[in-house]
Parts: sequence; C-alpha cells; structure tokens
Amino acid sequence: MTPMIERLAHRGRRATWVVPAACGLLSVALLAASSAVAASEPGVRGVPGTDDVAWWWALAVLLAQAAVLALLRTRPRAALLAVATGVPALAVLGDAIGVGLVAVVVATATAVVARPPRALAASLVGAAALVAVGVAATELRLGGGGWLALGAGLLQGAGGVGLPALLASVVAARRDAVAALAESVEAQERARDALVQVAVERERTAMARELHDIAAHHLSGIAVMTAAIGRQIDVDPAGAQLAVAQVREQSTAMLRDLRNLVVLLREADEHEDDRATVRVETLAGVAELVARARAAGQDVTLETSGPVAELAASGAVGPLAQLAAYRVVQEALANAARHAPGARCAVTVDARDGSRVDVVVRNGVPARGAAPTRSAAPGYGLVGMRERAELTGATLGYGPTEDGGWRVALAVPVARPSDPSARETR
Repeated sequence: MTPMIERLAHRGRRATWVVPAACGLLSVALLAASSAVAASEPGVRGVPGTDDVAWWWALAVLLAQAAVLALLRTRPRAALLAVATGVPALAVLGDAIGVGLVAVVVATATAVVARPPRALAASLVGAAALVAVGVAATELRLGGGGWLALGAGLLQGAGGVGLPALLASVVAARRDAVAALAESVEAQERARDALVQVAVERERTAMARELHDIAAHHLSGIAVMTAAIGRQIDVDPAGAQLAVAQVREQSTAMLRDLRNLVVLLREADEHEDDRATVRVETLAGVAELVARARAAGQDVTLETSGPVAELAASGAVGPLAQLAAYRVVQEALANAARHAPGARCAVTVDARDGSRVDVVVRNGVPARGAAPTRSAAPGYGLVGMRERAELTGATLGYGPTEDGGWRVALAVPVARPSDPSARETR
C-alpha cells in the first residue's frame, strides 16, 4: 500500500467520528441561530422557539441525522435515505427547515465519494424525493400555493442532493485518477527493476561465457603441454624445457585475455589508457589462434578462401560477429584438445560467398592410445557457441562426422554495402 493510499485510509477512519460530530454541532448552531433570528424578525415564518416542544423535536432529529452519518462508510445507501427522512420530520421548523439539509449534503457527498454514483442512483433519487416532499409539505403548511410548494420542493431536492452528488463525483474521479497514477508509477518502477535485473543476468551470462572461452582454450593447451612434459622430462630434457616455455606463453596469453576482459567491463570514464590497449579479437586473429594451438602440440591446419582480411577490416562483418567467430574457433579447438587428444584438426574460413562467412572446425578421432580428458563438471562450450550465434544473427551447426570425429560450422552474415544499419547491429 502506497503512503498516499495509507493517508487516505487514515483520513477515512478519522472521518468516521469527526464528520458526524462537526455536522451535528453545525446543525444545532444553525437551529439556535434560526430561533434567535425568528424572535427578532417577524417576517420569518413558523420557526419555533426554545420554549416550544417542536424546537426540541427538531433538535432530536438533527442529532439523529448526525448519528446516522457514522454509518455512511459501511451502509451508505441506508444511511443516506435515513438522513434524508429527517427533512420531512423537520417540517415543524417552517422557514428554518434548511438546517436539516446540512446532514443531507454531507451524507450525499460522503456516499458518492465512497461509492460510484451508479451504485447509489436509487438511493440518490429517493433522498432527493424525501427532501422535495419535506420542503413542499413545509411550504403548504405555511400557506403557500401548490405550484409554489412543488417548485420549492424540486429546487431544494436538486440543490440538496443533485449538486453535492455532482461535485463529489468530480472529487472521486480526481482521487481515482491520482490513485491510478500512483499505481502506474509503481508498476513502471517494478518493470524498470525487472528490466535492470534482466540486463544484469545477461551481463553475467556474457561474462561467464567470455571467462569460459578464454580459460577453456588456454587451459586445454596447458593440459596438453604438461602431459607432454611428464613424458619428456627424463628422456628429452630439451623438449621438456621448450614445453615449459610454451606453458608459460599460454599462461601469459590467458592472463592478457583476462585483463582485456576486465578492462572492457570497467566504467567508461575509468582507465582510458588501459582501454586504448585492449584488443578485440577479429577474424584476422584466427590465424594467430591456430598458430598458438599448433605450438601447444595440436595438429591444426588453417585454410582461408576469399577476402577474409578485407571483410574483417571493412566492417562488413561487425566486431561482435567477428568476436563470436573467433570464440567459436577457440572453443572448438579447446574441445578437440580435451575430447580428441592427438586428433588432426582443420579450420577453414570461407568468404567467397558475398552474403556470409563460413567458419568450420573439424577434428578427427583421438590418436591411438590417447585418453580424452574427463571432467565431473558439465560443459557449457556448446551453449556459449549457440548464444553467440543467436546474438549476432549467425547460424551454428555441430555434430559428429562420418569418420567418428566432430564438426562445428558457423555461418556469419555479411552486411551489404547498401544496408549500413545491418552493419551497425552486428
């Protein structure tokens, strides 16, 4: 519940006794004033004095009207009709019958504010009729004509019930509009919080994907090289030393990639010098990626066809799409090192089709006697590949080959020169 609604509810509870008390005091004060005026003004008709039983009867009716007002919150229809019934009972006041309209006006306004006018239509018509009857009967008692009495009754009925109902409808509509606006603001805040949460989750997924791709690739190479070191350290010390140097190189490369990722995640106005040195991987970096894998002991070949370097430099393939292609090759080579150690791998980058760049990584069966690296933890490499492809509009396919190996294929769309907007989204 909003603070505004709580304040309205508190005011409503306070009005349960404040409004009836104030209305009763005002009505009694007007009755006393009317009697005083009637005593000094001969033109005032039919107003009894305090020494008359009719005056005390009117006082009792006014107090009863005030008491009935306390029921408006729970039973507005019955309370409105009960208050209006007091007007005919005050016909003994003559020209001072108007003091009985105070409670009617308050009851009408309170009931309409609490309930829609349509729900109170019958009660409002009944209350107006009772007021009209009371005023008309008073006018006839004072000697007025029939048409005069009817006109006065209808006028008082419309003024005492119709006008307060109209004004209260305006107030109720404004209150409902304010409440609806407050709820709309709350709904917008909740929606904004939900969008922020979705954005945070996406960022977390992206960071997890980057960390996985970086660590998996380099650690797979390190695992392959350390296995070779264990076999070479006794029989081929020189080869073992070379493998140790390669492990160091792989570790340094992993630290560099992790640092680049951390710098990219920092605020835009922080460490601008570091940001300037960050390298975003592209299609042109696939050759270096293959070279590092080959240096780590994998049997990897690279074949390029078409203007791969030109597309990478021209922006026809956006930076996000190029990074996705680079990471797919990186992850595919890491998977081959883990699950098919010693297997021959072939990487092809084909840009001959002007509408797309085809990136394919194929590996054969594991080398004889080589045991795949097993892990109890679930792998997220294929999930990361699929997410990257969906994010950039690329098409990803993967699965076993006929010779028992594995194949990963990514088709990256190329933006046409006449469609600059497509280039910006990739």
